[in-house]
Amino acid sequence: MDNAIPVRKHEHSSIKSQLVEQLRTFLPSSAVLFEAEDLKPYELDGLSAYRQMPMIVAIPETEQQASRVLQICHAAEVPVVARGAGTGLSGGALPLADGVLLSMARFKKIMHIDPLARIARVQCGVRNLAISEAVAQHGLYYAPDPSSQIVCTIGGNVAENSGGVHCLKYGLTVHNILRLRILTIEGEVMEIGSEGLDSAGYDLLALMTGSEGMLGIITEITVKLLPRPERAQVVMAAYDDVKKAGAAVGDIIAAGIIPAGLEMMDQLAIRAAEDFVHAGYPLDAKAILLCELDGTNEEVSEEIMRVHDILLNSGATSLRTAKDDKERLMLWAGRKAAFPAVGRISPDYYCIDGTIPRKQLPQVLSRISELSQEFGLLVANVFHAGDGNLHPLILYDGSKPGELERTEELGGKILELCVEVGGTITGEHGVGMEKINQMCIQFRDKELTLFHGIKKVWDGGGLLNPGKAVPTLQRCAEFGAMHVHHGKMKFQELPRF
Repeated sequence: MDNAIPVRKHEHSSIKSQLVEQLRTFLPSSAVLFEAEDLKPYELDGLSAYRQMPMIVAIPETEQQASRVLQICHAAEVPVVARGAGTGLSGGALPLADGVLLSMARFKKIMHIDPLARIARVQCGVRNLAISEAVAQHGLYYAPDPSSQIVCTIGGNVAENSGGVHCLKYGLTVHNILRLRILTIEGEVMEIGSEGLDSAGYDLLALMTGSEGMLGIITEITVKLLPRPERAQVVMAAYDDVKKAGAAVGDIIAAGIIPAGLEMMDQLAIRAAEDFVHAGYPLDAKAILLCELDGTNEEVSEEIMRVHDILLNSGATSLRTAKDDKERLMLWAGRKAAFPAVGRISPDYYCIDGTIPRKQLPQVLSRISELSQEFGLLVANVFHAGDGNLHPLILYDGSKPGELERTEELGGKILELCVEVGGTITGEHGVGMEKINQMCIQFRDKELTLFHGIKKVWDGGGLLNPGKAVPTLQRCAEFGAMHVHHGKMKFQELPRF
C-alpha cells in the first residue's frame, strides 16, 4: 500500500541547505529551524501516536514573509505543511520528512473590531478564547468553543471546521465566519467571502473551511460576534443507564427546544473529570447530561421547567440546576477538561471523532460497549450529544506490544459503525492521516475523484499538506482488497513514524 505521506525524491541534504540559505535572506536565523533539537517540538500534534521530524521549520511574522516561503517551496517543488498551535487530533499538521513546516504561530494580532457590525478581523494565530476576551467589553463573544479554546488558534479552527460544546445552537466554525484571506501555494493573496450576508460566485468560503491546509494557507479571518445572552443556566441530569441518557437527548430536541449546549459523559469519563476538576459530578451515575439554556430571563425560565419535566420523564435519577454563573462554569469545566482528565488515569488514550444521527445514539452507545468488551479496552465516552458528535476515548498502554494496533482497530470499527447508521467519520477533528483509510468507506470512487479534482485546481503540484485527508483510489483499492475479512472491512494499522 502507498504510504500515507508521500516522500519526494530530493537530494535531501542539498535541497535542505539551499532552502535554509534562501529562507534566511528574509527571515531571521531564529525563524528558520533545521537542527534536530530545534525541530523536535514540531514532530507531532495533539495526536501523539504519530511522529515525524520536519526537514525545516519556517516561522514568518508577516503575510509577505509567509508568501515568500511558499514561493520558494513552490519553485523547489518542496511540500509545505501549515501549523498553528499544534492542538489538532487527527495528525493533520504532522510534518513531512522532506518538507517545510510553516508555523503561523506569530500571526496573533486582532486587526479590527466593529462592535456595531458585530464582526472582528483577526490573524490566523489568534487564540480562539482571545477573541471573546477582546470583545467582552462590548458585550459580545465568539460562539464556537472547542475544549482546547484556551490554546487552539482560529486559523486551525477554520482548517478543521471546529465546533465545541455550544455548536448545537450556534453552529460550527463555518457558520460563524464571513471572510478569509489566504495564500495559495504560489504565494498569491486571495480574499474570499464578504462582510455582508452573502457574496457572489461559488461558496469558496465553505470549501476552504475544513480543507485541512490542502488548498491554501489562511492568514486572516473575519468572524461573526454575538451579543452575550441575558441569562444562561445549566441543568445536570444523572442517569442509571447510558441508553436512557442517550434517549433523553432526542426527547429534548423533539420537544422543539434547542439548547445552547447538550453534552453527555459516561461513568468512566465522569469519575476522571470529577477527580481532576471537582465539579460536583455524581460518581455513582452511569451517565450525565449537561443541558445549557440561554436567552432572555423569561425564555430561560420557561425552558428550564420544560427541560426538567423531559429529563425526569426520560428516567433521570437526579437533577441539579446551576444557581449562578460560577456554578454553571464549574459544571462546564469538568466537561471541557474530560480529555486531560482521562489522560491522568491511563498511560495513553486514543480519541475518536465521529458523528451519527441523534436517534441512533442509544444503539451506538450499546454497540460501543460491546466492542469495548470484545477488544478488552476501556472506552470513556464524551459526546456533543445534541448534534450527534461522538468522542469515545479508548484507554490503552502504548508500551505494551500490539496494544496500540488493537486500539486503532477498535477505533476503526467505531468509525465504521458511525457510517453504518448514517453518520460520518468526523464531526470536527478532521481526517488528517488518522482516518484516511476510513475515507475509503465513507466515499465512493467518483466522490474521491471529485475531491482530487478540486485539489488539483488549487494545488496542481500537490505540495500543500500532501498525503492527508483524501486517499488515492489506488490506496482504497488496496485497502479493500487487503482488509476484507468475512465480508467486513477490517481496519489496518495506520502508518506511524
